[in-house]
Amino acid sequence: MSLKIAYLGIDLLQCALRTALEQGCQVLKVYTCPTDNVTEFNTGVLALARDNGIPVSLERVREADLAWLAGQGCQLLLCGGYYHRLPVTGAFPMVNIHPAPLPRFRGAWPMPVMLLRGERRGGVALHKMAADFDTGDLLLEEEFPLSPDATLADYMGQVERVLPGMVRQLLRELPGLLDSARPQGEGAYWPCPTEADWTITPETPASGADAILRAFFGYECLYRAGGRAFELIGGRVFPQPGPEGGFPVRGGWIRAPRVRELKGHG
Repeated sequence: MSLKIAYLGIDLLQCALRTALEQGCQVLKVYTCPTDNVTEFNTGVLALARDNGIPVSLERVREADLAWLAGQGCQLLLCGGYYHRLPVTGAFPMVNIHPAPLPRFRGAWPMPVMLLRGERRGGVALHKMAADFDTGDLLLEEEFPLSPDATLADYMGQVERVLPGMVRQLLRELPGLLDSARPQGEGAYWPCPTEADWTITPETPASGADAILRAFFGYECLYRAGGRAFELIGGRVFPQPGPEGGFPVRGGWIRAPRVRELKGHG
């Protein structure tokens, strides 16, 4: 398999890039984004590009970039977690990896929304890119079960389990999948969660606090109490405080391995 492709994305879905390389694709260029490398990373994508001699850009993709790719004979642009809206070209197929079922969970960050809602099934969809976010025709879909206590890390672990097989099928059957792509129909777009969604106070019930911590596991959650504010990463709720204390909620205590007090944020 020697498709000429371009890859866009951060480390969140880097297994797609790794799979494309394993399948013998010629990656013309990797486009990624600057990240904080605290909760979101680009180091894995950059390492894959470096190890395989692939040029990299951290600049936002413009129409001129797509024209350059077309001139290089690009046969597929594969997008796996990119911060910016792209211009859509008809010069080559453009496929987005969406780590949630479509069309029910459109949006830039639907996974925490699903966990906060208590959804029991997650999924991945590969779809044609269109002018409107997450609305393009569907090429491939796969769903998976979610346990009642699943964290965001658990969810993404399931995505990493199913995505390589989907990418292999996409690369192997691209012309047929494009010809048989299915319109999504009506769906729901979920705005990105806001600070209110990941904020916890001493009055938050333990179950609600743990749901927030699970939904944003690996990212910053905010704990506010007595005019002080703390950033918690990787926390969960327990019946008792830990050896180094914890953060009380109604019916339990939050223990978090990464804690930072936020001055002037209380």
